[in-house]
Amino acid sequence: MEDRELFPPPEAAAGGTPGPEADLEVPLATRMRPRSLAEVVGQDRHTQPGGILDRIASTGRLPSLVFWGPPGSGKTTLALLLADRAGAELDVHSAVSAGVQDIRRVVEAARARRRLGRRTVLFLDEIHRFNRGQQDALLPHVESGLLILIGATTENPSLEVNSALLSRTRVVALDPLGPEAIGTLLDRALADEARGLGRRRLQLDPGARAALTERTQGDGRVALNALEVAAIGLADGATIDVDGVERALQQPTLLYDRAGDQHYWVISAFIKSIRGSDPDAAVYWLARLLEAGEDPLFVARRLVILAAEDVGLADPGALPIAVAAYQATQAIGMPEATLPLSEAALHLALAPKSNSATRAYGAAATLVRRTGALPVPLHLRNAATARDRQLGFGAGYQYAHDQPEGVVTHPHLPEGLGSEPLYTPGDRGAEVDVATGLRQRRAAGAARRAG
Repeated sequence: MEDRELFPPPEAAAGGTPGPEADLEVPLATRMRPRSLAEVVGQDRHTQPGGILDRIASTGRLPSLVFWGPPGSGKTTLALLLADRAGAELDVHSAVSAGVQDIRRVVEAARARRRLGRRTVLFLDEIHRFNRGQQDALLPHVESGLLILIGATTENPSLEVNSALLSRTRVVALDPLGPEAIGTLLDRALADEARGLGRRRLQLDPGARAALTERTQGDGRVALNALEVAAIGLADGATIDVDGVERALQQPTLLYDRAGDQHYWVISAFIKSIRGSDPDAAVYWLARLLEAGEDPLFVARRLVILAAEDVGLADPGALPIAVAAYQATQAIGMPEATLPLSEAALHLALAPKSNSATRAYGAAATLVRRTGALPVPLHLRNAATARDRQLGFGAGYQYAHDQPEGVVTHPHLPEGLGSEPLYTPGDRGAEVDVATGLRQRRAAGAARRAG
């Protein structure tokens, strides 16, 4: 089945050939929006024969969907195309500005359409911005089939959409557009005389093309709008060069959301790069965080945790360096804080690694939860009063500084816990010497107790 055109050419809508001013009224990315599923690029696994979107378009039976993908990957376009193919009325709202009252108006309109035999699709952009109450208001109408919901989100819907609502939709994960797909969009825009820049016969320098396909982070909308800006002021037939594209791109918005998936993905990559002793990756992800506007104190706190959790006693100097970086970041702020943060990140990445402190605490916490609040041995209790001394508090306590080699023979754990060690030193960095000394002290203590 051939896709019907959703967006007629500008001349068809205006009744003639569009003038130059028409190109300025609507952004190029909107004018070049695909008019059929066949024109969609970069989502072949869904749109090619056998893919879920191809099957939906072929049957015209549209279920409720959630499109999950990065900016500029085609979420809105696909929603518009599928609603058109299904012959349904489309209500478009953004969860940023819409509320329960807006949903009620959509529901009333949908009921009126249903009496006339027409279906209603509610396209809800940024559905993850709807709170639980707002999502609950949608649920009965989606469940009854009164509304066909198509949500769009850049965030993981499993975390951001109510499970009850999510269970009544099909999640379609979209991919960022690759360089080839971005290139196809650019070529179409340069060639299309009705909707694009084709009447101007502009050329695109190979270097400029590479900048647009590689620096727009898979966002087709950003690439097309940057192309349009770069073309402003050029004579017909001119070449769009690298400098023009660089000026149009300026400082690209990094794909990052301090409250969403990108936040967790990038910080996870940063942490794992340091843990994996890769200084190049560590400073790269640090730059990704800071250049995207992440709170530098958040990064500094992660470095303090990393120093204790992953470097630990293998390099006892790592924690003071991380704490100093945190304090320096507090004192001087950005952009100078990039220097102490970089120094700390590189030091931690290069340091030997040990998680012995983490393992020791985990073992101790497990033991405490299993055995409960066991009594503190009498010899370890402080004897603050005469009555305390009468009860035996402090009796038999050995002052370590008065003992041979500083080793005491009495236990420090509650009675009945045995002698299984909770702390096992690692075999890297400074803990190699720690392990040797600890073995010697434990052996000396056992010998004195046996003697």
